[in-house]
Amino acid sequence: MAERGASFRRDLSEWRIALVAWRLLVLQAAHPVVGAGMAEHSTYQAHPWRRVEHTLGSGRRLFYQDADALRREVARLDRAHKRIRGTAPDGRPYDAGDAATRAWVLLTLFECVVAMRRLGGDPYDAGQLELVYAEFTGAVAAFGLPEGELPGTAAELPGYFARVAREQLEFNEATRYLLNDILRGAPRPRRLRFLGDAGWRAVRGVVARAVTALTVADLPPVVRERFGLVRTRRAALLSWLLHRGAGAVVPLLPDGLRFRSPDEQRVPPRWRPPRQDARGPRLDRFFREVLDQTGDGFITVHDLRAMAHNVCWQLELDDEGEARVYRAFDGWWEQLRSAMDANGDGRVSREEFVAATVAGCDRDPAYLEQGLLPALRAVFTAADSDGSGFLEADEYRVVFGGPRVHPAELSHGFRQLDVDGDGRITREEFLHGFTEFFTARADSTPGTQLLGRP
Repeated sequence: MAERGASFRRDLSEWRIALVAWRLLVLQAAHPVVGAGMAEHSTYQAHPWRRVEHTLGSGRRLFYQDADALRREVARLDRAHKRIRGTAPDGRPYDAGDAATRAWVLLTLFECVVAMRRLGGDPYDAGQLELVYAEFTGAVAAFGLPEGELPGTAAELPGYFARVAREQLEFNEATRYLLNDILRGAPRPRRLRFLGDAGWRAVRGVVARAVTALTVADLPPVVRERFGLVRTRRAALLSWLLHRGAGAVVPLLPDGLRFRSPDEQRVPPRWRPPRQDARGPRLDRFFREVLDQTGDGFITVHDLRAMAHNVCWQLELDDEGEARVYRAFDGWWEQLRSAMDANGDGRVSREEFVAATVAGCDRDPAYLEQGLLPALRAVFTAADSDGSGFLEADEYRVVFGGPRVHPAELSHGFRQLDVDGDGRITREEFLHGFTEFFTARADSTPGTQLLGRP
């Protein structure tokens, strides 16, 4: 364990890590393999805050918890990354399982914690740096990277970063979009819910400019040189004020305010008044908040596979369980495509989805059996971790406890689906609730509240 004042896992859990979070994403995305994978497989453009949360949350699970939690997180990452492979538009093959790429992604996390301390005015000294690097490498040994992929000592890190930056990093489309465009159209972060959507739209341009300036100012000089980016005096001043201010204030806070737990509960969504004619608006909301993972106004096979990925990620399934979920979601996509993709372009718009779903449910009582319900059966089977045939409250929480759902909403939704009130949800109750969500005309029906109270 590192000495007092030099603990990697503790520093990673400080709230001021948020100041270098965007810097971390840019450094990772600039690697050609990561950039290609993000372009083809990631939903970061529509869900930037989820991308940040997944990256930092995974880091905390790797370094903040016990050996069993570490093992599960490594297995989860292995399962997710084995599906991220293909050929980039320029013809280069990419594979997220590549050892050198994984080493880069892991080391950027370490380097950003080091940068956070340095920029905050309390850098590690040489001895502390070696201690925290030993703490870091001890945890990432669970990835089984080949010998030599990670620098042997912290003193070798500057040379490693300079070499990768000059020889491999690219100012690719993912990097450009992260720096220049993504925040200008980003959805409101849940922690700024008090602004409302209109308030967020009014300030996000300022936020976008500030984040871009801060990120460019904080990037390693060798990376700025590689990308042709200029650190302006104004950006340098902004960086100094934010980092030094956080470095002075955050360490003085009590632990409950200073550190963020990996299992931190989520804040509640903004409640909306009920609507009279609820089916169309409810399906529209389902499309926007659940189906359209990329946020481009359409759903494609990639959106359904991103949903399957998120289910598997939360549940930590084995290979067979993951394959079952992916097959079910691929089947759901085929049903959506054949019923709704009239022009054959491989995508379905929000308007097409709502109209076709309403018409299909009105026309055929078994309409949902053609795609949605088989996918939900696969989710239920996967979530039923003990094979009891029921979803207990903790199993339900794993599936539905996403960033938009407060624990109180989770409990409410669980009670609504638990029709007989026995404290557990049967497969029939689970499927019946989703059927009500898609078919009920009024929001008073229990199953219509799967996304929280309307």
